[in-house]
Amino acid sequence: MTEANRNLAIRLLTSALVAPGVIVVIYIGGWALAALMGVACAISILEYYDITMTGWSPAAWVGIAVSITFPFTPMYGPSGGYAAFFTLVAFGMFAWTYYLVRGPQKEGPQRVAYLVTGMVYATAGPTSLVALRLLDPPNGGHWVMVVMYLTFLNDTFAYFTGRAIGKHKLHPDVSPNKTWEGFFGGMVGAPLGLFVFRWLGFHSLHVVDIAVLSVAGGILGPLGDFSESMLKRAYGRKDSGKIFPGHGGILDRIDAVIFNAPLVFLYVFFLRPLLVGG
Repeated sequence: MTEANRNLAIRLLTSALVAPGVIVVIYIGGWALAALMGVACAISILEYYDITMTGWSPAAWVGIAVSITFPFTPMYGPSGGYAAFFTLVAFGMFAWTYYLVRGPQKEGPQRVAYLVTGMVYATAGPTSLVALRLLDPPNGGHWVMVVMYLTFLNDTFAYFTGRAIGKHKLHPDVSPNKTWEGFFGGMVGAPLGLFVFRWLGFHSLHVVDIAVLSVAGGILGPLGDFSESMLKRAYGRKDSGKIFPGHGGILDRIDAVIFNAPLVFLYVFFLRPLLVGG
């Protein structure tokens, strides 16, 4: 077995072990999903800080602790949005004050930027999944699964298409293995997966939903992948962590979800009522 096939086998086994538990928690929803997403936020921001911060500080540990609270904010309805916003503002003010008092002042602005951008980057996707689960009863769980189908099928079709016929590099400076052939393979895989999901039970998933989300997700998902690859390449890292054998860290696994989950939430909340009437 080649090294590539061995890594693929490890990835598939890891996914097979993790996915059922995640699906059960999505089905349960509520506080259970918020708690799981809180853990995901904490590990994600830890990986982000580990990549970007040249030295750890108590401010970083405060950031990790604060990140856990974000997926719980949608549980409180519209007021939760205000809570999330002002929590982020308060954390930014704390970070500025910390480095102003404790130093080093010369590196303070850069470290504050790492702390705050890490908070946004690590919490946006998981928090959007919780908000989606609550947004459209009784279809909230279905919309969360749309994010998963959209992301997984795009990534899977892109991977195998690129592996089979990929020749033209998409962005070799950031991700040398990605090809245009793989990109368009992913654009085909995403709508096929969503049509299958519609057939399996999410009958209110409209053809317009599939068209819009497949195109938008087919672009934003790879952008999420490239963004995380750019982050790792900038700091000379192969993986964001080692929590998942064959996959790397949490950020390696949810890089596309970080972009796709807010996309689906904004689509369902703002655009879908205009296009399909709710």
